[in-house]
Amino acid sequence: MATDSRITPTRVRAPRGARVFELRWADGQEHSYPHRILRGFCPCATCQGHSGRIAFVEPGDLELRDVNQVGNYALGLRWGDGHDGGLYSFAYLRQLGDLLAIHGAEGLEALGEIPRT
Repeated sequence: MATDSRITPTRVRAPRGARVFELRWADGQEHSYPHRILRGFCPCATCQGHSGRIAFVEPGDLELRDVNQVGNYALGLRWGDGHDGGLYSFAYLRQLGDLLAIHGAEGLEALGEIPRT
């Protein structure tokens, strides 16, 4: 895992049938990510292209089918419609969680875009 406690997850919860994904970080912070936000702000090249900010894209299937750790830096998420191109780096997930804590899900979606980490 990463050594920076702000971007080191210590617990991942993605219960089947739920619409929220949860992470606990080594610094004690906990974030809940609505699937609509995770899928809408998918960082993959298909959804976002290769440069600029990450825009909210109207999400497809919101059933989170699988979560896999990718190396020591990211999670790969596979959605109900098979979409799995997004690698959600720990730094990106922390940024997204911090923004959710500030703006809430509706407020974050209304922003329409967030900086790329």
